[in-house]
Amino acid sequence: MALCFSHYVICSNGGGGAFHLSDINFDLINTYQVIKQDPEPLIDKLRQYAQRHSKTYYYQVRKQHHLDDRVEIAARFIYLNKTCYNGLWRVNSKGEFNVPLGSYKNPAICQENIIRACHRALQGVDIRLRDFRKLQAGQDDFVYFDPPYQPLDKTSFTRYAKDDFGVKEQEALRDLCLALHDKGAKFMLSNSDTSSTLYDNPVFKVATVKAPRFVNSKASGRGAVNELLITNY
Repeated sequence: MALCFSHYVICSNGGGGAFHLSDINFDLINTYQVIKQDPEPLIDKLRQYAQRHSKTYYYQVRKQHHLDDRVEIAARFIYLNKTCYNGLWRVNSKGEFNVPLGSYKNPAICQENIIRACHRALQGVDIRLRDFRKLQAGQDDFVYFDPPYQPLDKTSFTRYAKDDFGVKEQEALRDLCLALHDKGAKFMLSNSDTSSTLYDNPVFKVATVKAPRFVNSKASGRGAVNELLITNY
């Protein structure tokens, strides 16, 4: 159920068969946790959102930044992600979602079968709200990182959560990958294809792949664009 992104890390332990998923975005992690525990209350909420959907209702829901009920928070997250402009998740410095309504005739707000499939897939998975710097992995572990990408130009943004992901965070992630390599772990990292020398180290095996992109202020930046896959194997 491609909600939007996995902000920082997905990790699996190859030796013990344990799987860990973590992110710094509370709304995303809360949604995974709600789906894992019991998807039915969430599905009921999403049915209500789908019935009420309109331009006025969208902006009413967008203003609800301080909900307390976890199922309601998850339903809001999915609803906004499915109805906002190009499925873009962006927040301001206060952590408030601020993307305008998208142009959809029939948005897929409540995908019951997919949500239930995700519920089954998440059983046994450790899901935590956690910064990538606190990741603990070692020999025989495999870690996949999908961070906010390095900006390609001044119009790019990196604020998918309250705290930005800038140059210092990119460098810290690179250093963490090097530390994981020294511990005997395998990793894969995806990022934008820039002229940066961030991965200019013999440990990193860098491959260029094509990936679809639908959100860009410039038409030339949409469609299939180059991305980097960085591994140590």
